Amino acid sequence: MKYVQLPRIDAPVHNSILNNPKFHPFFEDTIDAIDGTHIVCAPSVEERDASRNRKGFMSQNCLVCCDFDMQFTYMLSGWEGSMMDASIYHDARLSDLAIPDGKYYLSDAGFPNCCQLLVPYHGQQYHLAEWGHGQTW
Repeated sequence: MKYVQLPRIDAPVHNSILNNPKFHPFFEDTIDAIDGTHIVCAPSVEERDASRNRKGFMSQNCLVCCDFDMQFTYMLSGWEGSMMDASIYHDARLSDLAIPDGKYYLSDAGFPNCCQLLVPYHGQQYHLAEWGHGQTW
């Protein structure tokens, strides 16, 4: 039986990073990727305003971590759809999301810029055409 569990502190660098010169050694301290995802819900009348997300539908916002094999390693669910990813991340760090010193998660711009997250520069257009060739994922 498999369980959702945080990666071990001594986990080796994943092969998708180790065997790709575009990623190694630059991302060798990456643990996983982290993001929020919205799950449609049907809240009570009293909870509808808080559950309405920025796209207008009712949802729960869940914080999810995924490894490079597309396996879930962490999940924090139950937040209202109107809650920002950064706020949910802050709560997770205060409760049970442990990130070892020197390691970090890949995230998007909805997260805070800190040592435990690698957040892209705001307003930067990355060269996606260059990454489309020879990608091993």
